[in-house]
Amino acid sequence: MTAGTPSILVVDDEVDTCRNLSDILTDLGYHVDIAHEGLTALEMVRQKTYDVALLDLKMPGMDGLTLYREIKKLSAGTVAIVVTAYAGGDTRSEALAAGAWQVLSKPVDFPTLLGFVDETLGQPLVMVVDDDHDLCENLWDLLRERGFRVCLAHDEKEAATRLCSRDYKVVLIDMKLPEGDGASVFRMVRQANPRTRTLVITGHRPEMDLLIQKVVDEGADAVCYKPFDVAGLLSTLERLSQDSSAKKYLAACGKPG
Repeated sequence: MTAGTPSILVVDDEVDTCRNLSDILTDLGYHVDIAHEGLTALEMVRQKTYDVALLDLKMPGMDGLTLYREIKKLSAGTVAIVVTAYAGGDTRSEALAAGAWQVLSKPVDFPTLLGFVDETLGQPLVMVVDDDHDLCENLWDLLRERGFRVCLAHDEKEAATRLCSRDYKVVLIDMKLPEGDGASVFRMVRQANPRTRTLVITGHRPEMDLLIQKVVDEGADAVCYKPFDVAGLLSTLERLSQDSSAKKYLAACGKPG
């Protein structure tokens, strides 16, 4: 995948639908891959990072919602748009509850679909690096509601892999990680893309204060302490995702030391 070129996965058992979507999206400059059933799609997600997944709801074997739940485990930053001939109230509610961003009725209205894809790709891409899986899930829900695309990593190695595949607006880094620490991740972020903003987080303030001060001195943009002031965390993240200046922003979530 060419760096900076959005990648889209289309999953539908209707060959003509896939071909039409692929032709249109390819003409618009996107990288498009096609799968006709869930197991193939999952193998593709294991091999490649996708920005958007267009998923048919009713397919033989694995349905679209089950597929998306599995995709989310592998690639939380892939945004799902569910396309279905059964877009009634219960179906739509179930899809949104599973984490899908939009639900579209068949036959597909292409201008609406392309508008959703464009809007999705305009959402700031952030990564949360934290070994607390429950916290990551909660942050995923919270930040998706605020219009962020959210990738998750639970250790230094996973963060390194994800940094190779995408450019992030902001990376939230827990300072205490298994088999490493947040300072190492911070330096990897700076090396991967110096323009990425960094927000370091910790629930171990006395233990981590010296390390936090060190990464702040090295250029970390903001610090937030657990348990989070949610309003402060969100306002800090929104500012960092929109502000390309190099100014530090520590006040909203507390200063180190």
